Amino acid sequence: MAANQARPTRVLIITGDPIREQMAGPAIRVWNMADQLADTCEVRIVSWKRIERASDRFTLHFVHETDDASIVPHERWAQVIIVQGMSFRIFPTIARTDRIVVADLYDPFQLEQLEQNKYEDSATWVDEVRKAVSLLNEQLARADFFLCASERQRDLWLGNLSAVGRLNPATYAEDPSFETLIRVAPFGLPTDPAVQTRHAIKGAVPGIHKTDTVLIWGGGIYNWFDPVTLIEAMGILREDHPEVKLFFLSSSHFNPEVPEMQVVADTISTAERLGLLGETVFFNDGWVNYDDRVNYLLDADIGVSTHPVHAETRFSFRTRILDYLWAGLPVVTSDGDAFADIIRDSGSGEVVPPKDPAALAAGIAALLPEAPTRERAVAAVERLRPQYEWQQTLRPLVEFCASPSGASDRALMAEGGSPLTSSRFEQILLMPKGRRRDAALLFYYLRRGGIRLVREKVAERRDREQGER
Repeated sequence: MAANQARPTRVLIITGDPIREQMAGPAIRVWNMADQLADTCEVRIVSWKRIERASDRFTLHFVHETDDASIVPHERWAQVIIVQGMSFRIFPTIARTDRIVVADLYDPFQLEQLEQNKYEDSATWVDEVRKAVSLLNEQLARADFFLCASERQRDLWLGNLSAVGRLNPATYAEDPSFETLIRVAPFGLPTDPAVQTRHAIKGAVPGIHKTDTVLIWGGGIYNWFDPVTLIEAMGILREDHPEVKLFFLSSSHFNPEVPEMQVVADTISTAERLGLLGETVFFNDGWVNYDDRVNYLLDADIGVSTHPVHAETRFSFRTRILDYLWAGLPVVTSDGDAFADIIRDSGSGEVVPPKDPAALAAGIAALLPEAPTRERAVAAVERLRPQYEWQQTLRPLVEFCASPSGASDRALMAEGGSPLTSSRFEQILLMPKGRRRDAALLFYYLRRGGIRLVREKVAERRDREQGER
């Protein structure tokens, strides 16, 4: 390498998800981050869960979650560290690092906890939400750069960043739009076209024929979704369209640490009650391998995502819909989330009111093979798809890592610029009014600006007291 040529940035990506043939959203995102960065950076992935995949473009390392010492060589090697979820809590070394930190906030999991744990006892529910908020606040107070999945999320995180003191004079002076602090980097989809190697649903699942029309639910069944209304819509469709079948790609999570949620039982019982189970509605018992999902997607005709309206919905970014776009599937979705706006504006499917089985049934019918609106929706999917390829969505991260820099307010935060670690000035203001507080303020102003600042503050106080009389 020439002496004047900069060396590639060394990037460490940390995740708490398994990296294996079966992967959930966080691991998929980490894998693609590494792949996109590998063209210009040296990249390592570290997971405290199992690693069963390899790449010739980056390296992967397992570090046990109780062995903080084992993360130290990786932390010392890195120039930039990308964190998700619980990384700071699992590895204290990472929480204390002096390296440049990127926090990936594409999943507002504190809002998921409001739904996921609502069936638990009150104390557990409160504790889980508090833990999630605390985890996120640590990242918000420390990271140098942030990623999120949509403009809605960016508004959410700007509010949170303001609350922990990160929208301050230093970051504002650098960039009043705060684009240098937080950028939108959505989940993405592969650049390579989807290619089917076998039939996984049509003619392969008992009860689903090669000539049937398949509606696919392309991910897990979680409490923040509303598959029950979808089942009810299938009951309405069955009368005029018995050939339409609904297939749930994954009814149980491959990771045993992810508990089965109440909505799974509710969905199955609704299908049984309406006489749809095994005839119109079908559940895949396992979790489909990441590289095999294409064979299921290309055996489908329509992608579906349904949800109620709550806080998680408003700020979510439904990653499964990107798989639908990759496979060229028109989409039926409930209104209320960011993707509903995208589908509506692009014309790539049907957006229906939440919790309305009749409207949902009509939306599905509008995208059936014989429907005149289907062709327009499929064409819109083709136009929309390139915007969400990984090389486009992760461009803000690639650009940052090409020339990384610490946040402009690092020094301010270190000296107590965050509500998480109150500054000396804030501590003084919280003291009871009296001589002790006045003396503390005197010494504080002397250190900050000398006798001139003390005189100014005394004059301001005198004027204020006179104005109050």
